[in-house]
Amino acid sequence: MSWCDDELGLLERFAARAPLPRVRALHLPPPPDPCSERGEFCALELDDGSLGLAYVLLGDTLSALRQGEGVAIAGADALALAHGVRDADVGRRTVGFAALNALTRCLYDRAGFVPPASADSFGGLDPQAGETIAMIGHFAPLLARIVARGARVLVIELRPELVRDDGRVRVTLDAGELAHCDKVLATGTLLLNDTLDRMLGLCRGASRVALVGPSVGAPPDPLYARGVTLLGGNWIHDGPAFSEALRRGTATSAFARKYGLAAADYPGWSVLLSRL
Repeated sequence: MSWCDDELGLLERFAARAPLPRVRALHLPPPPDPCSERGEFCALELDDGSLGLAYVLLGDTLSALRQGEGVAIAGADALALAHGVRDADVGRRTVGFAALNALTRCLYDRAGFVPPASADSFGGLDPQAGETIAMIGHFAPLLARIVARGARVLVIELRPELVRDDGRVRVTLDAGELAHCDKVLATGTLLLNDTLDRMLGLCRGASRVALVGPSVGAPPDPLYARGVTLLGGNWIHDGPAFSEALRRGTATSAFARKYGLAAADYPGWSVLLSRL
């Protein structure tokens, strides 16, 4: 089965143990500035205040969501929406992913689980001189900081115009090069664009694989089982203020903190369910 089948199976177990909140609203950012490289995310809000984020700049996703195409939101069954992660339509898949994340946060809160704060911005990879750090996705702000530590960076990209090699940063279209890397930093967009299982399969030889980004918030168990060693996401501590800032297109950092959850620090979905 794929990772999303395993994720949905865990949510079904949650639904069997306790009633789940329905959807209150989908909060969308304003249209992005074409000159900005800032990532944009939507936030799906449940009736209990739980929020789940998802990236909205794949193709025309944001435009479709702003027009309300194909997805009924307010009052919807959150678990039914979460099943949209299997949908071929990117808009329904994006909302499904946000619902998956929101329901996970709902369980965390009910079970009293709070993931630890992130120790660094490198996903716990601790780049060292002489190492090569692989990136799946272009983490532009981190490139210079990793190179400053004396490490090299291998970036796996989809866009041919970004291919380059300056001796310190090599950008390639060949994902097969991941097989030779010991430390891998991957963006949470892999979950949304349906490439996660393939990419993690190429990282089997890595000792550390960090999956990070604001949209990382789904049940961790299937991801750890596939070789991810750390999940890094956003822990929102002021939902109303976060949602308002998101809708306005202003900074949300004051209303959330970054967390880093290693497999060894996670109690497991079954344990969390047992706390209900």
